[in-house]
Amino acid sequence: MPASAHSQDESMPDAGSHPHEQEPQLEEQMGDEENMIELDAQRITILPGAIETAASFQFDREDHTLGNALRYVIMKNPEVEFCGYTMPHPSEAKMNLRIQTFDSTNVFAVLEKGFDDLMDLCDVVTETFVEAKNSFAEVEGQPVST
Repeated sequence: MPASAHSQDESMPDAGSHPHEQEPQLEEQMGDEENMIELDAQRITILPGAIETAASFQFDREDHTLGNALRYVIMKNPEVEFCGYTMPHPSEAKMNLRIQTFDSTNVFAVLEKGFDDLMDLCDVVTETFVEAKNSFAEVEGQPVST
């Protein structure tokens, strides 16, 4: 590597520091549990043009994993007319979700129900996996872990 490129790398703010040297800074930035909850609450933005029965939301630091699962669960709700998601740009860690409901249903309640339903679905998948793993371990004569 040329000497000039190496010296430029060292002049960058985090260059040359070791991961264990950065840990105290991360702890100071994160703060206590209450601040983490507050920061997480800001990861969802309501995009302009929202009304009670139709809104677009932008999720920071999310991708297809949450987008497709949340879209699927929300579309199972019979009060939902449309739900879709998109990634505005491949290099941005943002996901946009659009929900449209029938006249009598609040779009924000639908989003909240979608989160709850997705959590319930994840719990069922986890329980089913653990049961299958434990059954397999018993058949194989291995100790069962919880």
